[in-house]
Amino acid sequence: MKLTYIDGLMLKKAFIGAANLLEKNKEEVNSLNVFPVPDGDTGTNMHLTIKSAINQVLKVEDTSVEKIALAASNGSLMGARGNSGVILSQLFRGFANGLKGKDTADVMDIAIAFKQSADTAYKAVMKPTEGTILTVARKAAEYGMEIARDESDIVVFLEKVIKRGNEVVNQTPDMLPVLKEAGVVDAGGKGLMFVLTGAYNAITYKETIDIDQLKVEVSVQKTAIQKTEEADIKFGYCTEFMINAGMDNYEKFRDELAEFGDSLLVVGGEDIIKVHIHTNNPGLVLEKALKIGELNDIKIDNMRYQHEHIMEESIEEIKEVKEEKEYSFIAVSMGEGINKVFRELNVDYVIPGGQTMNPSTEDILNAINKVNGKNIIVFPNNGNIILAAEQARDLSNKNVYIVPTKTIPEAISSLLAFNPELEVEENLENMTEAMKNVVTGQVTYSVRDSEINNKKISKDDIIGISRGEVVCNGNSIEDVSVELIKNIVTEDSSLITIFYGDMIEEDTANKLGELIQNEFEDIDVEIIFGGQPIYYYIFSIE
Repeated sequence: MKLTYIDGLMLKKAFIGAANLLEKNKEEVNSLNVFPVPDGDTGTNMHLTIKSAINQVLKVEDTSVEKIALAASNGSLMGARGNSGVILSQLFRGFANGLKGKDTADVMDIAIAFKQSADTAYKAVMKPTEGTILTVARKAAEYGMEIARDESDIVVFLEKVIKRGNEVVNQTPDMLPVLKEAGVVDAGGKGLMFVLTGAYNAITYKETIDIDQLKVEVSVQKTAIQKTEEADIKFGYCTEFMINAGMDNYEKFRDELAEFGDSLLVVGGEDIIKVHIHTNNPGLVLEKALKIGELNDIKIDNMRYQHEHIMEESIEEIKEVKEEKEYSFIAVSMGEGINKVFRELNVDYVIPGGQTMNPSTEDILNAINKVNGKNIIVFPNNGNIILAAEQARDLSNKNVYIVPTKTIPEAISSLLAFNPELEVEENLENMTEAMKNVVTGQVTYSVRDSEINNKKISKDDIIGISRGEVVCNGNSIEDVSVELIKNIVTEDSSLITIFYGDMIEEDTANKLGELIQNEFEDIDVEIIFGGQPIYYYIFSIE
């Protein structure tokens, strides 16, 4: 078949086909992670991100490629999880910009959109690393621009671009030594090729997409709401809608809506504004919105009624914040004991998440909207959550700051350095510096055979990790823990804090504490129940 252009319906099918193929292969993408630790990482995060894009795409009745691409961009922006998900959302954003003003798209239009896609993603990452999804996107797009001048058939064009993209994926180990040592290609790049291949399958009818059936399935899904007491629901109607209006309008409009309720979220895209608000007067909100532009995708839920039927918790509220205060803290964390520590350190909200469960940009935005601090400081506590936190910060109209913590001990150290008498800039400087003064050790298990730093690791090995490297491995949790501590303790260390996880008994943790205390008699050892999954122990060395 020859295809000289695609319309919005075909692009819609392409996005759905992309999501379907990625879902089928997400575990293969996950298995490519360099570290053999338990991790619902790249494949899962990319799938959840594109799934959020599809939820928006299915709501669009417009048949232009511009509107379909825009919906995918907005949906992925809010649903982005992990670094790979954020980069994918930026790829979709650039793709939508490339199709701006287009009802249909030919080969050159698609090539230009691919190029803008890669350019936008590169700009979103402060220090782009070659040999990653960024490289695959860029080289595939550059090749697309080369061949678009002489190729009018979209099917042939995509076949050639996909072939080139797969070649680049196979070259990534030569660009990143850590990939070659682990014997894998870049996971994000591989995931991107499943996205492109799935889109190709859909538009060439290698996969049949029934959009009407998908709409029915989406429409009957229940909305998860935050667990809360009915008496605490000050504004009873969760109101969401889209406005067909440009970005120039949304900031002023957001300020005008603030008086009608709380949990306000106003996100501007290209010629569209997404609104979420909890209010007692949805009619007044909609009337206000009609002055901006045409409305669609209107949804109003009675949260007091829903409370009687649905008790699904998406964000854990540690304590109710009634009055505006100078500072609010938000931390990403998993584990009853660690959450308790954060509560004692005046953290207002904990977003459940971390390893294997990265919160989305929207999850973090929702938390930001629920706290009442004039200055809001977010602790991601995982390197794979920092980009999503930064994206949420950029979407918020509040004063939001990110302390780029990658571990729980770094966040605790940062919080201890906080001084309410100081200005925010000085506090941020002190807190960022404090996190550098703590060394984190983590003990978990290997999910596959691997080789890192000339160290052979077998599936189910116990592994000790610090500063992004596997320090030691073995068959005994206790032995690996002690060896890890020996490797990360220095002559300046004065305190070792042991957070034991939900798979460890208290007596077992105390025994380990005694062994470590006997080994380091001049260092204080503290044992705290963390309750965290995945990690048997988390060590904080100060």
